Amino acid sequence: MPAAIFFRAIIAISLTAVIGVFAPGSAVMAQASATLETTETAEAELKGFRSARFGMDEEAVLEAIKADFGLEGEAVNIGSNTVERTRVITISVPEILPDGGTAQVSYIFGYKSKTLIQVGILWSASTDETITDATLYANGDLLRSYFASAGYRPETITRDVVLDNGVLLFRGSDASGHTAILLLQGRFEGDDSNLTLLPEALTLLYAVNPDDPDILTISPGDF
Repeated sequence: MPAAIFFRAIIAISLTAVIGVFAPGSAVMAQASATLETTETAEAELKGFRSARFGMDEEAVLEAIKADFGLEGEAVNIGSNTVERTRVITISVPEILPDGGTAQVSYIFGYKSKTLIQVGILWSASTDETITDATLYANGDLLRSYFASAGYRPETITRDVVLDNGVLLFRGSDASGHTAILLLQGRFEGDDSNLTLLPEALTLLYAVNPDDPDILTISPGDF
């Protein structure tokens, strides 16, 4: 999936559908974790993903990708989102989660800041044709359990909310408002009393400011 399309999917699904509706208040995991630090009070501090930190420029993130995954050159796709006017670096990484299949990782740089504002991780049949429904469920369960005990502020946490296009497994923020969103996307079959989700993708988003991302917007009255 091209980087720009993936980014639009993240915005449309994770930000509009999830954040707009469910605002705050309503040794294996080390391989897949965000750059997450814990204080003595066990509060999470979400700083980015692996060595890539929020606020880094493209060059620094490229170095982080090389250090984290050994990827460079043609293995790294750099593109632009012409709608949001952001830059996106996209890579494919096998086994971010053990036996979890190959994921697509996208690093998004702000329209104004030109620095890292979001990291999206996608598992689906489009990123790895061997990924099954069971794989998506297992990855989702593993990450949901991890986030549940990671120290996000309790008043910001939303879990296991059924949406039209899937299930919001987790949303939580740290004291700075940096937010993790985990969404199992798919379609439901059955009647209202016995719905079954047929998963199509698992999306994990880390964002500096998901409620007001650094993208191009048109304000009322501009046109």
